[in-house]
Amino acid sequence: MSSAVRTEQPHWEAQRSFDELGRPLRDITFCVVDLETTGGSAEGGSMITEIGAVKVRGGELLGEFQTLVNPRSEIPAFIAVLTGISNSMVADAPSIESALPAFLEFAQGCVLVAHNAPFDVGFLKFFADQQGRPWPAFEVLDTARLARRVVTRDDTPNCKLSSLAQLFNSPTTPNHRALADARATVDVLHGLMERLGGLGVHTLEELQTFSGRVTPAQRRKRHLAEALPHAPGVYLFEDERRRVLYVGTSRDLRTRVRSYFTASETRTRMGEMVGIAERVTGIECATTLEAQVRELRLIAQHKPRYNRRSRFPEKVHFIKLTREPWPRLALVKRVLDDDADYLGPFSSKKVAEKAVQALHDSFPIRQCSERLARRPSRSACVLAEMGRCLSPCDGSTDEAAYGDVVAQLRRSMSAQPDQVVDSITARMATLASDERFEEAGVHRDRLAAFIRAAARTQRLAALTRCPEIVAARREDSGRWSVHVVRHGRLAAAGVIPPGADAHRYVEQLKASAETVTAGPGPTPSASAEESEVILRWLEAPGIRLVDVDGEWTCPVAGASRHLAVHDAVNESRKSLVPFDDQRTLTTVHQPVR
Repeated sequence: MSSAVRTEQPHWEAQRSFDELGRPLRDITFCVVDLETTGGSAEGGSMITEIGAVKVRGGELLGEFQTLVNPRSEIPAFIAVLTGISNSMVADAPSIESALPAFLEFAQGCVLVAHNAPFDVGFLKFFADQQGRPWPAFEVLDTARLARRVVTRDDTPNCKLSSLAQLFNSPTTPNHRALADARATVDVLHGLMERLGGLGVHTLEELQTFSGRVTPAQRRKRHLAEALPHAPGVYLFEDERRRVLYVGTSRDLRTRVRSYFTASETRTRMGEMVGIAERVTGIECATTLEAQVRELRLIAQHKPRYNRRSRFPEKVHFIKLTREPWPRLALVKRVLDDDADYLGPFSSKKVAEKAVQALHDSFPIRQCSERLARRPSRSACVLAEMGRCLSPCDGSTDEAAYGDVVAQLRRSMSAQPDQVVDSITARMATLASDERFEEAGVHRDRLAAFIRAAARTQRLAALTRCPEIVAARREDSGRWSVHVVRHGRLAAAGVIPPGADAHRYVEQLKASAETVTAGPGPTPSASAEESEVILRWLEAPGIRLVDVDGEWTCPVAGASRHLAVHDAVNESRKSLVPFDDQRTLTTVHQPVR
């Protein structure tokens, strides 16, 4: 554990000439903190491996804090590749019971700052609670959230810490080590403050509540919301030619649409959309789940230009394990009723290719695209010479031996991916021990792509193979909402009226529900996104299964049990904050000087 104090020329001078109400930013002591961890969830058993922090005030450095932390468990190979922190490095490091009190003493009286603060602060609060230690009443500032208010796509393609550090000319390059990332975050914080200083933001209170201004054009259109009900549903903004500009959903249509004409809606694109809109159409729905599903279907139907997500559910890829004498893997754009095995869907072809490579790395089946005769007579390829293909083309293997490998691959895709996980994890460990971290990272990404796809496919297939599921939940109003799901598609939704016979109502709802026919593949009757929305609702607390036609089960040894470690890696890499996340404030821009 170490601390140091050094002085430097203040990086941020813009706020020094103001005397504002509230607490001037120049007088605030910020403690910028970054953590490295073994995973993405403290509640799930992940531990802290490093704490780094920088204390600044008025642009001047007051001190630094850095310590490795012994997690008392093995650091996963994935995390070691990402951070460069190995088990040997933390073997003699202090425990979290020693490191946390030291950090809290260092940060006492400061405003905490972090990039993606819920992650870092969440870990610290969890371990403070575990130790029975009261959590100080820190105010918290999130530079990732702040950047989404200030930085435009013209400045940088994303809000990743490394991208923002480059934008604001930080001398420190983020490298997934805690102190270096904290130093870079300090420079990002100062860069953001410089921009906001020119917009009249000079106090901590102004920084915390910074918002864009509503344009007169937005205010003039508030009447468009007046005819909408206070009920759950879907709303469609339309232009003068009745073309759909944007589709959204809400528990309260009128309140949500009114927000587009007030200070609570400050996204630049939405302001532009409101300026074009001439009418708003509302579709009242019985339940919020019905509204979510209708929204997805309407976006897919109209493809509104101001909706970024869900516009092209048809643009997907699947991995297909073909049915032929010598099966192979192929990327296809649609599922056929051909008794083949499919993995997906993938919205990204690149991710699908990574998953294919993970399977090829684990099973030596052929990678050529030609259809082979039952008794082929060709020369072996380079992969066969490298020992990466059983080479049926030149008779090096027989149908039985090749079929055994294909059966193992099929099982990994549909039920138990352990063979792929073990094979690639061993390869990553070897590469990491040889300090070939970049190669190990390639294999990590391939494995993550496969695991996520397999888990998704298994969950979707479990739902979509059921001809009918009827489920209910008691809502906050005390009434029961009921949904009929057929082959993964929402077929009917309703709320049982007060005093009605529940059994009779459910039977009537089922009788009036949409007829849905079965089809091939993991998403035969609805988009994957619709089925996943339904799955989230079915798996939520308080759901009662009224009736299940079929068997709704996932394999016990399936891919979902491996998701935690890959999600942990993703969380650890979440200095990336995508621009398509919802922004809470208007984007404003001033050039960096």
